[in-house]
Amino acid sequence: MTQQAAERPRLLQAMIDAFRQVDVRRKLLFTLAMLIVFRFVAHVPIPNVNREALSQAFQNSTLLDFLSIFSGGALQNLSVAALGVYPYITSSIIMNILTPLVPSLRAAQEEGEAGRRRIQNMTHWLAVPLSMVQGYGQLIFINSQSGGASVIDDFGIADHPFGTLATLMTLTAGTMFLVWLGELITDNGIGNGISILIFGGIVATLPGQIPKLSTESIIGVLAIVAFAFALIYLVVFFQEAQRRVPVQYARSSFRGGRMYRQQGTSHIPLRVNMAGMIPLIFAFSIMILPPIIASYFTDTGIGWVESTANWFVDQFQGGRGGSGTGWYWAILFVLVIVFTFFYTMVQYQQQQIAKSLQRQGAFIPGIRPGPPTEAYLMRVVTRITWAGALFLGFVAILPFFIGLISDARTLTVSATGFLIVVAVVLDTMKQLEAQLLMRNYEGFIR
Repeated sequence: MTQQAAERPRLLQAMIDAFRQVDVRRKLLFTLAMLIVFRFVAHVPIPNVNREALSQAFQNSTLLDFLSIFSGGALQNLSVAALGVYPYITSSIIMNILTPLVPSLRAAQEEGEAGRRRIQNMTHWLAVPLSMVQGYGQLIFINSQSGGASVIDDFGIADHPFGTLATLMTLTAGTMFLVWLGELITDNGIGNGISILIFGGIVATLPGQIPKLSTESIIGVLAIVAFAFALIYLVVFFQEAQRRVPVQYARSSFRGGRMYRQQGTSHIPLRVNMAGMIPLIFAFSIMILPPIIASYFTDTGIGWVESTANWFVDQFQGGRGGSGTGWYWAILFVLVIVFTFFYTMVQYQQQQIAKSLQRQGAFIPGIRPGPPTEAYLMRVVTRITWAGALFLGFVAILPFFIGLISDARTLTVSATGFLIVVAVVLDTMKQLEAQLLMRNYEGFIR
């Protein structure tokens, strides 16, 4: 490396090194091209949309703003990608829950790559009916918020069954196309494709949020800035934090025709936040459902049904803005913790660390191999996961506390969105770091 290159900032030099490598440059450009395709699809509207009614619906509902941000603005345009990849995420949640419970799925998972591929195919097929159901629910909810005008002409199962089916098939095709794009990024680009698409959707909506800062007080703006810097630090800290469990193993070597056994030492890096950002995505996907379902029953004419439905709609929309009773945030906090433990245990069981150690002749000092090692590692994983779960829960409900101390309402969704953005960037940088280190270049991260 020349003296001039050595004097360049580390990040800039790493980017230059990345583009010098043909295969790394190809992966980066491919990922960028897929994001451009995603943003193009997000602006292709479905047929027969009443723009005035759609605009009125978004003015009447803050929940629609929330859904639109996580779809990259596609819902506000009512494009073919309005559902985003969230039906696929819901399908993944269901399959993750069923896999440990259904013997055939559990057996398929233990078969290795072929079994996991079959489970992945089942996840894809399950995402199709879920897309139809979620698309119908969201369109019914949008119509309910439009002030009486129909957002989509020729929509309604009773009056326009074929038009409704065509609309739902269009939304489903858009979702599956995005899933396909995500898998192309995973196979041929840099990073996890589904996460990259969610990241691209959230980032695309951020410029539109900046003008809204002019409506905030000085305290609110300062709270948002402080929140952003603190969150970046906490995300990086918890994403990188790990518990290193010491491991000893025996090495065999031949010298002079004789075999010698030597003791070596290593460690198992158990991450504090092994689940990453997945629990937040899972929790928010679940929390979207109650107000949408409840909106179907707000005009039934039955007193107790209407009051219950209105309670759900009010609590789950008002609480998200930081001014409700806190039911939304309390349930969200619990769901994040539950999903963190659930997803961590799924990830840990798939690794089968104790069995791998026993096969390799390695052991943890003071712990017998086999079931005692499994029990010990499970205790360690459970303890450190509490820190990761509480952190993710705190990030999820942080906008609620910001709303209590300031008027900062503009970026209330950004707690989770910001976490997803930082986590995806960090994970992508690590993968790019690995690509560069394989070619003897210094990467982004020290």
